[in-house]
Amino acid sequence: MEFGMDLHLNDKHKSRKMKNILIMLSILLASKVDANFVNGTVYDENGYGIANVNVTIAGTRNAVVTDINGFYSIEVPNEKSTLVFSQSGFITQKIKVGKKKVIDVTLKYKPVEFLEEDVESEVAISKKSKAEYSNSYFRSAGRALSPSLHGAGGMMHDEALIHNTEEYATIHENGFRKVLDKPLSTFSIDVDAASYSNMRRFVNNGQLPPKDAVRIEEMINYFGYDYKNPTGKDPFSINTELSMAPWNKEHMIVQVGLQGKKIEMDELPPSNIVFLLDVSGSMSSPNKLPLLKSAFKLLANELRPQDKVSIVVYAGAAGLVLPPTSGDDKKTMMDALDKLSAGGSTAGGAGIKLAYKTAMENFVEGGNNRIVLATDGDFNVGASSNAEMERLVEEKRKDGVFLTVLGFGMGNYKDSKMEILADKGNGNYAYIDNMREAKKVLVNEFGGTLFTIAKDVKIQVEFNPSVVQAYRLIGYENRKLNDEDFNDDKKDAGELGSGHTVTALYEIIPVGVESEFVKDIDPLKYQENKGNPVASSDELLTVKFRYKEPDGEKSKLITQVVKNKVSEAGDNLKWSMAVAGFGMLLRDSDFKGEMTYASVLELARASKGKDPFGYRREFIDLVDLAKSIGPRQ
Repeated sequence: MEFGMDLHLNDKHKSRKMKNILIMLSILLASKVDANFVNGTVYDENGYGIANVNVTIAGTRNAVVTDINGFYSIEVPNEKSTLVFSQSGFITQKIKVGKKKVIDVTLKYKPVEFLEEDVESEVAISKKSKAEYSNSYFRSAGRALSPSLHGAGGMMHDEALIHNTEEYATIHENGFRKVLDKPLSTFSIDVDAASYSNMRRFVNNGQLPPKDAVRIEEMINYFGYDYKNPTGKDPFSINTELSMAPWNKEHMIVQVGLQGKKIEMDELPPSNIVFLLDVSGSMSSPNKLPLLKSAFKLLANELRPQDKVSIVVYAGAAGLVLPPTSGDDKKTMMDALDKLSAGGSTAGGAGIKLAYKTAMENFVEGGNNRIVLATDGDFNVGASSNAEMERLVEEKRKDGVFLTVLGFGMGNYKDSKMEILADKGNGNYAYIDNMREAKKVLVNEFGGTLFTIAKDVKIQVEFNPSVVQAYRLIGYENRKLNDEDFNDDKKDAGELGSGHTVTALYEIIPVGVESEFVKDIDPLKYQENKGNPVASSDELLTVKFRYKEPDGEKSKLITQVVKNKVSEAGDNLKWSMAVAGFGMLLRDSDFKGEMTYASVLELARASKGKDPFGYRREFIDLVDLAKSIGPRQ
């Protein structure tokens, strides 16, 4: 009897145990289905990424630590999870995940115990500006600095805080032109986005960028737009829209947008890529060579077996540290990157010559032949002036090798030089300030960054004088062309990458509107008087495009008419006007009119739309932060 009862109890025990196992499996499977990854970057109050921050899911032992650039990625069970960010010397911060996929965090310093002869109370510190507090913190508490501000041996790289030799080309902002005097506007497209991420670096550091660092067209083109995809034989579609200007209710804004054809990865031609990496002494800071190495590992992971990569480095001299290597041999590429260290002077000219030589020796007919230059632009040995570098790259681009330029660092950053190199090298230019930006440029926009679908793309707009009194092109100051350059196939212009969008805005003063911006000139003595134009009022303007195939030398022409029909702005136009308005505020533009940070935020919040990577959300946060920094004086 007892034996039989024991069997019965064992059966019940086994049944209950099996039931518990099934319940646990169900819970695990459910949690796995709900699981998702959150990533982001942890910054200090000066905009530096912080290494070795513990990122923990509250109530669990699940944790990761940030890399040298402050980047992290963690799997969370569900939307109710809370992330805890903690690091010695900083105030711990908790953030609920919710529906967010990207969570960037700024950790505040804990009050510092200064040396006895330099003791300050929290009250005294709170009365100082953030910049003053940060500087005194750097001077008096160097041993307690964030790991991301130290190099080998724990020594602080503070040259960027003490010396600032950054260089930006002067921008003379476009003014209004009378249509009767100048009916044509001609310029090259620009897909660069370096100005936006560089501006972000300044704002995150608590200061407004230099006016000449703000290139409004690059800020606008940092974002993608919901344009229609091309369906015909041309590699891009043309999208136009006309509405009223938010900063001047009597003016109009016309948007001209191009959407490049997106080519899927498996359809892209094989690549012959040369990484040209600056390893000079000026690249030793954590936001330079260490960030560069991490960024290029992301790019290496995107390469396919049919692709090949070489690595050329330069400091006092140039050298080949990785011969052409298949894209599937990632370990060899990673090992070569890991071995790089910084030191010496900067022979940029020698590096570029060796990179082009390497690219030509491994040239792929019909493929993507490209050099990817990563540097702070501080060349000081050999060919180093803007003019010398420009001539060098112009000469080499004739061989069919394109040049992408990636900028790194701060303090001695040479923006003007790198913009010229990318422009003259038939390539694009981006500024990498953190791993999130590296992922945007080298992973999310891989095709657009590295694969050109149209080159020498020019735009020429003819305005109808019966409707338009005056116009001005917003941005593109260093991309303007002479009107006769439009039909000259020898004239270099911008390149369009796979899936890229390009947007241009014109501000228009209609006929009959009195404006301080419309200046009269004396009537011409030897020219026909054009004071009584005769044209249809149905047409606002005609826009023409010229482009070449990536390996072609003869351009093709596309023409499109924009009707004189004003409508309420859609999300594409609202967003681009918000970004342009922010750029004008940062530049303290003479044309900003009634634009304010509040009106920028209103426009941006109303047109954020789908934002899968959080770029637009970040823009809104940047505008809000710039507003708190204060207006330009």
